[in-house]
Order: sequence, then C-alpha cells, then structure tokens
Amino acid sequence: MSTGTPPVRPGLRPSPHGLPGRLVEFVEALRRRGIAVGPSETVDAGNVMAVLDLLDRDALREGLACALLRRSTHRAAFDALFDLWFPRAVGTGSGSEDGDHLPRREGGSVDLDALRALLAELLLEDSDEAREMLDTLTTDMVEELGRYDSSNGPSYSAYQALREVSPDAVLDKILEGLLGPRQSDGTDKWSGNYESEVAKRAAAQAIADFRTRIEQETRRRTAERLGRERVANYAVPKLAEEVDLLRATDSELTELRRRVAPLARVLASRLAARRRRARAGSIDLRKTLRASMSTGGVPIDLVNRKPRRARPELVVLCDVSGSVAGFSHFTLLLVHALREQFSRVRVFAFVDTTDEVTRFFDVGADLGDAMSRMIREADLISYDGHSDYGNAFGTFVERFGHAVTSRSSVLVLGDGRTNFRDPDVASLASVVSVARHAHWLNPEPKGQWGLGDSAADVYGEVIRMHECRSAEQLAAVVAGLLPV
Repeated sequence: MSTGTPPVRPGLRPSPHGLPGRLVEFVEALRRRGIAVGPSETVDAGNVMAVLDLLDRDALREGLACALLRRSTHRAAFDALFDLWFPRAVGTGSGSEDGDHLPRREGGSVDLDALRALLAELLLEDSDEAREMLDTLTTDMVEELGRYDSSNGPSYSAYQALREVSPDAVLDKILEGLLGPRQSDGTDKWSGNYESEVAKRAAAQAIADFRTRIEQETRRRTAERLGRERVANYAVPKLAEEVDLLRATDSELTELRRRVAPLARVLASRLAARRRRARAGSIDLRKTLRASMSTGGVPIDLVNRKPRRARPELVVLCDVSGSVAGFSHFTLLLVHALREQFSRVRVFAFVDTTDEVTRFFDVGADLGDAMSRMIREADLISYDGHSDYGNAFGTFVERFGHAVTSRSSVLVLGDGRTNFRDPDVASLASVVSVARHAHWLNPEPKGQWGLGDSAADVYGEVIRMHECRSAEQLAAVVAGLLPV
C-alpha cells in the first residue's frame, strides 16, 4: 500500500505565490476571455484585496469588479471566472458528505416533495440565514442529485439536479405561498390583476436565481475535477461584443440591443475627433511646393486643401430573411443611432424582392416595432420567401435605382446566399459604379464565402466585402466607413 501524499485535484492546486498569485492567475483568465486588464488595474485590485475582509466574498467580488472592469457588459464573464478562481467552498463545502441537510424518507432516499417545499420557503424568505441555507442545500443537491459516474470518474450535471427537483413544481409552491392555494378548477382567484402579476414575476426571478445557484455549484465541482482553465474555456459566457450574430440566443440579442446606444456614442465621438483633425484639410503638395519657390525650395508655409463639409447620403440594402435577421436587426439599430452623421438615410429591405422601408425608421420610432411592421407590411416576398439576391438587386435597380447618386454611400447587409439562383452581379455592379462608396457587411466567416449556395466570392469582385460576425467587428468596420 502506498503511503505517499495523496494527489491534489487540478482545481484544488494552490497558486504558487499564495493570494497574490491567485489574483494574477485570475487577471490572466480575464485577459484570455478578452477583457482588457492592464498592470495598473491589477495593482488597484491588489490594493482592494489588502483593505477588504477576504471572508466577505460578496464584498471581494464587488471590489475586484470595480478595480478590473471597464464595461458593464463584461460583468457576466467576470462573475463566472470569479466563481472559478475564488470559489465559495471546496469539495462538499458546508454540506456533509451524506447530504444530511436534504429531507429524507424512512428508506434514506431524498424526499423530493419536502425538498420542494423547503426550497420554496427559503426562496420566499429574504434573509442571510435563508441564503446560507440555500447555499448548503445547493451543494448537497449537486453532490447527490446531480452526480453521475462517467468513464473518467464522477461528474456533475446541473440539468440532472434540476430535473429531479422540478423547478416548475417549486414555482407553483412559491405562488401558493404568495397568492394562496389554487381553486378547484386549477386557477387562482387573483388571476389577471396587478398583485398576481407582481407575484408571478417575483416567483420567476426566484426560480431563475435558484437555477443560477445550481449551475454555479456544478461549474465549481467540475472545475475541481477537471481544472479551472478547462472549465473556463466552455462554461464562461462570451462577451457581448464577441457573440456570433448569426448564432446569438434571444438573451444575447437583447444584450446586444442594449449596447447599441453606447456603441453609437463611441463611434460618433471617434468621428468628431477625426473631423476636428481634418478641419484644416489635408496638405496640398502641389501648392505647397509652388509656394516654397520664394524660400529657395524649402516648404516653410504649408498649404492645405479646402476640406469638404458635406455629409454624404447613406443607402442601406439589407437581407431580412430568417438566416440573417438578427444580424440585420442589430446593424439597422446601429445605423439608426448614427443617422445624424449622414445628410439622409434610406433603407431598403429584401427577401426575394426589394421594398423601401425608410418610413418605418423615422426619428423617435421604436426599433423593435419598426422591424415587426416592416416584416408585416413591406413588400419583401414575391414568390416563395427564400433569399434571392439576384432578383432583389434587379428589383432595386428597376424601382429605386435613382436613390443612388454620386454622393451616396451604399451599405449592403447579408450573407450572399442565393439558394443557387442567378446572383445578377451586373445589377449590383451598376449600383456600385454610381455610388461614391459601396461596402458589403457579411456575418459569415470568410472561410465560408463561396461555399455551397454562397455567392459572396462573386459579389466580392464588384464590391468591397467585410467580415462582420460580431458587434466588435461591426463597430470596427462601421467606424472606418463613417464619413469625415
């Protein structure tokens, strides 16, 4: 029998330089996730840890967030990484190995009905004691109900733990505690009034918080077995600006919509700075050299070109079919927020035919309602409702070709997938030849351009095409395209 020291699990391996080393590892994890943290922020975080009570985990979390984060949209990723590098407990934590805090039947199995009632009672009670007991129950639930044996040893599943408890049943018990028992017909006597709506929202939020607790505990236990770095690679949410616009969930799209206004303000401030620098105009080399003849060829006095003050017109052509609807929606929100940077903005949408939808995006209009009205009321589908870029471009030239002039900047939004139909490159080329500038924003990765039914490579021969898979890429591209 071996008498050596038992091996240390990857997630429990101490940092080589104690608490300062753990902070440095945490900062490195933030950087790997894409959160910019510099040396000065790291020093500030160290000073925060020197004055805070390290046993108060909530205070430590908020203190480090204030020192290390610059954007509120990075908070979700920060919290997930904080839970991995500064876990609430180690192993089974405050719970016992046998799950003694879980209510049990005589045979020793978990009494799920009693557990649901206990959870509902604790979720309704707003006190430190209730939250501490919830943490203990969460630990025991993940250990007993969420644990399963795999080929690599014991593993933990948040889905399995939640399935056993049935959050919907807990939700019903919370509502009964807030609204009273249901009537015999299955309805409650407060249905439809203000009090019931408030209670239902409060109960839903309590269940959402409970789910989050289970998921956090599952990540903690998994990180102890597999290592923090490995779990961080797949369990930490992406930053809002890095979310793939084509694959974004509803919650991620909601967060992206919240970022539109701040992003537009940043781009507008960049544009203002560029205009200030260009206010005097660029150097006119010919006139400068001519003026230098009086000084022996030494260009002492620089002559600048007269800057152009006119703001260009913007013409937007966007694919609003289901495959790219999220990308087009977010980009239109951004363009709408930047409309003051252009003398005029005209928006044209298409699926298999094109119609002008500028009227839906008037100043002060709700963009969500505008998108819904556009889909319902605009003439975007002529035959089968599948994307047909060729017919859409042909229709645009035929019906709205006069909208593009030598002062226009044209912006095309879409993935260029034509469903193997005629791409009608000639119609797009005619638009590009008239416009002052023309750019195509494509939400697909460059490696997929030209594959399958994608005609992006063909269109790229007549118009400059940019990869815009995320809000970060989109902001960079739009910032470069803004007029000066």
